[in-house]
Amino acid sequence: MPRWEPGARERLVVAAANLFAEQGYDTTTVAQIAERARVTKSTFFRYFPDKRDLLVAGQETLARLLAEGIADAPENATPLEAVAAGLDRAASSMGPMNRDLGPSLKAAIDASVELQQRDALKSVGLATAMAGALAARGVGEPTAQLAAELGVLAFKRGYAAWVAADRDDDRGLAPHVLTALADLRAATGSLR
Repeated sequence: MPRWEPGARERLVVAAANLFAEQGYDTTTVAQIAERARVTKSTFFRYFPDKRDLLVAGQETLARLLAEGIADAPENATPLEAVAAGLDRAASSMGPMNRDLGPSLKAAIDASVELQQRDALKSVGLATAMAGALAARGVGEPTAQLAAELGVLAFKRGYAAWVAADRDDDRGLAPHVLTALADLRAATGSLR
């Protein structure tokens, strides 16, 4: 094993997602993840406290990008327009690796109650970040919370559509997420 190879964190995430999907979350060990990623166990622990944290890798960055996009939205933007700006900022930072991980992550999450709980906590964290950014813009609590929850749902639906899309579709994640938000916004009209 080489002493140092760039991209260790990303390799660990990819290795874990693939192993979780192949053999299950519970039976996958940190040693197996490290070996598949071509790093030592100590390198694994330099990046992650335990294997559960691999699922939320990048959550802090994603939450920050969502909040920054909302904060940078035009002053006269509606709450959902500000959420769209946050979604666009975050989605534009995601590339092919994020897309390729989709099927493995979905399979791993679907097969593990613990990972489902972790994924739910991730969604709560993203909604909290967006609601906080909206509140900082002066949006009231119920509206900020609702817009943030719609944003999380749009991100999930858009990501699923992106992963399922034809590989020749090179538009990236942002158009899928923004389409999902527009669909959800239209659907709210039928709630009356």
